Amino acid sequence: MAQLTLSQATALVENALAAAGANPTMARSVARALVLAESQGLSGHGLSRVGQYCTHLRNGRADGNAVATVARQKGAAVLVNAGTGLAFPACDLAIATAISTARELGVCFAGVTNSHHAGVMVDHLRPVAAAGMVAIAFANSPAAMPAAGGRHPVFGTNPVAAIFPRRSDDPLMIDLSLSEVARGKLMVAAKEGKAIPLGWALDADGEPTTDPQKGMMGSMLPVGAASSPKGAMLALMVELMVTAVIGAQFGFEASSFFVDEGNQPRIGQAFIVIDPGALAGTDTYYDRMETVIAEMLRDDGVRLAGARRLALERKAATDGLQVADAMVAQLQKLGQAAP
Repeated sequence: MAQLTLSQATALVENALAAAGANPTMARSVARALVLAESQGLSGHGLSRVGQYCTHLRNGRADGNAVATVARQKGAAVLVNAGTGLAFPACDLAIATAISTARELGVCFAGVTNSHHAGVMVDHLRPVAAAGMVAIAFANSPAAMPAAGGRHPVFGTNPVAAIFPRRSDDPLMIDLSLSEVARGKLMVAAKEGKAIPLGWALDADGEPTTDPQKGMMGSMLPVGAASSPKGAMLALMVELMVTAVIGAQFGFEASSFFVDEGNQPRIGQAFIVIDPGALAGTDTYYDRMETVIAEMLRDDGVRLAGARRLALERKAATDGLQVADAMVAQLQKLGQAAP
């Protein structure tokens, strides 16, 4: 294992993306996000994604020359066009625009269309919390889950995230996939040659499987699928929010992220930013936050949302990251390759 500082890891990722054709803004934004995910112990959204992104840039599934733009704004509604590039610069622009708009109008809905994989959704919301505001995020992804009662993939794993700032402590950071587990866990299990538990995925024939490769070729199961259709209904809600509302492509129209060849996914992300000062008032908001947190913490064993990942992130900032030698070698090789 190699020990890398966060800056060393970021430089390796940035160089790899630049060599694959990403423009400087895109390479910086993506590298920062992937290393942040890795530092939180979220390896399925961390360094393991670099090779995939580089392949998509080289194969034209993502445009490395894309520059995100605000395509349309009407009052508190904003549409950002990612231009078929990697998602992170477009999400950065959407969040920055949403913060400034919510400061003025109290709320903003910012959608991102013509986009790609967006990684850890709650991390996009951190600037919102730093600005003293609340945010919710949604995203769709290539089809990986069946509709309620169905057997073939229709919806993506469609993550939902939210962030709630506190007066003088870490924000609450909520982030979940609407599949029983994030699909990245199958990718990691496949690379490590490990089986997955029953109840995570179906194979291409719609049968339960413990083989992560078969699961990636089949479909993920929605959260709670064993007992109710609620997960599938939530996935449908998110799918419509980022397709019918903002014009992004449906998950079933997008090629899987886990194949090298395929179309430009053109999926979407959506962010709702709310200024609590425009509603309950800032002081009331912070007081109520502490009231509910104090009530939660009356029970031993309660862990506040985001606490574990933030603790790992702080440790990584001090101690660096332990990265497999093979991963370091891969990143170095990618950074030397011509686009």
